[in-house]
Amino acid sequence: MRIDIITILPKLLEGPFADSILKRAQDKGLVEIHVHDLRTYSEDKHKRVDDYAYGGGAGMVMRIEPIYACIEYLQSERNYDEVIFMTPDGELLNQGLCNQLSSLKNLIILCGHYKGVDERVRTHLITREISIGDYVLSGGELGAAVLTDSIVRLLPGVLNDETSALSDSFQDDLLAPPVFTRPEEFKGWTVPPILLSGHEAKIDEWRHEQSVSRTKERRPHLLEPKGKMQQ
Repeated sequence: MRIDIITILPKLLEGPFADSILKRAQDKGLVEIHVHDLRTYSEDKHKRVDDYAYGGGAGMVMRIEPIYACIEYLQSERNYDEVIFMTPDGELLNQGLCNQLSSLKNLIILCGHYKGVDERVRTHLITREISIGDYVLSGGELGAAVLTDSIVRLLPGVLNDETSALSDSFQDDLLAPPVFTRPEEFKGWTVPPILLSGHEAKIDEWRHEQSVSRTKERRPHLLEPKGKMQQ
């Protein structure tokens, strides 16, 4: 997989991709992550990529020309399955969407800034708009890092235990059950006896019951019939 991220703050993305799972995935050749400084595609002598909004109002707007130039260059090199814009009013990121995107080959992610991008970018250049939550950040970079991490960890060979991703929260519309490790007892707080029994079938049953109970308590909408949720 290849992920190209377009941003005006490339240094902001150096940390998230230089350590842990994302770094190992790149070192193994399982994913290529390329960060592009949008200012290098600006024809303005000061490398500005924003301007005042037509009609007035507070805040600046990212101009279409450098964004178009960058996307056009990338698309001349290869075909992309999606051109994604990180925006608070996009579709909410969830595990199902992560699973879907992880099966693709090439992605472009555009990070917004200021008051957003010229609407013509969204109308003519973007194929998908994604939000990581109903709140506003200073820019799309952190959202792009979250999206990239949530996709890359699902690629075959990225995690040491490939079954781990399959048991994550939300994979089956249930939250993950509680987990415990040594010591067996700490300050009088003990591990549930069932987990020490060695009876795999009963342990699996207990974990499923815990997942359902936790989901019912914390994310009850996940247990609603899909047809009802769409109404």
